[in-house]
Amino acid sequence: MTAYMLQLFPELTNVNGDAENALVLAQRARWSDIDAEVVALHAGESAPAITPAAIVLGSGVDSSLARTRDALGQIVGALGDWIADGVPVLAVGTGMELLGRSIALDGETIQGLGAIPGTSIPLENRATGELVVHSPWGALVGYENHARGYDTRDPGITTLGGVGHGIGNGDGSEGIHSGFIFGTHLHGPVLARNPTLAIAISALAFGEAEDVYGRSRADGIADTINADALRRLGVAAPGAR
Repeated sequence: MTAYMLQLFPELTNVNGDAENALVLAQRARWSDIDAEVVALHAGESAPAITPAAIVLGSGVDSSLARTRDALGQIVGALGDWIADGVPVLAVGTGMELLGRSIALDGETIQGLGAIPGTSIPLENRATGELVVHSPWGALVGYENHARGYDTRDPGITTLGGVGHGIGNGDGSEGIHSGFIFGTHLHGPVLARNPTLAIAISALAFGEAEDVYGRSRADGIADTINADALRRLGVAAPGAR
């Protein structure tokens, strides 16, 4: 049986290569002898009949926010069912924002899906540069480029982790982790740069313990790049679980 990684609206949400996180999940599945493919769903298309193993919603430019929200609205029923069934979702940048309740943008408010708690609010200054997050999966490393933070002040909200370098949500935390949904400002793409997070999402997708997913030579390259970045930034790496 083939496992499908659903890549949502790559023509709108791939400005930083974030939609290609679906390719990372598919390749990791293949390394574990699971037949896997990436299925791209384009704006305006109906939700596929298949149940995906995992879903990736990348980041786009602000001018495409309304169009991306409308495309999400067309599949909101299926998306809600998949999340309720335990399908993991990775949402990056504006993808994370659109899954929240609302986005403050140039004096107007764009309504999100409300699939995760929190809202997107303007930062005092645009956040650009390298971002390090101390997470349950160790140090997550990438880069950020965003004008809004994600407000996670709702009671009981879990973020992806604390910021070791950079801005993240703007309050010392980064992203959000709500049930099977992982939201982040990390680009890179985040799953190519951070094998531990990719392994965690893969384990949720296939219902296996994380140690089932062996590490590859590509993971070693990512670890070396991240270790160099941490040394250069002067950030101590916490131990991964």
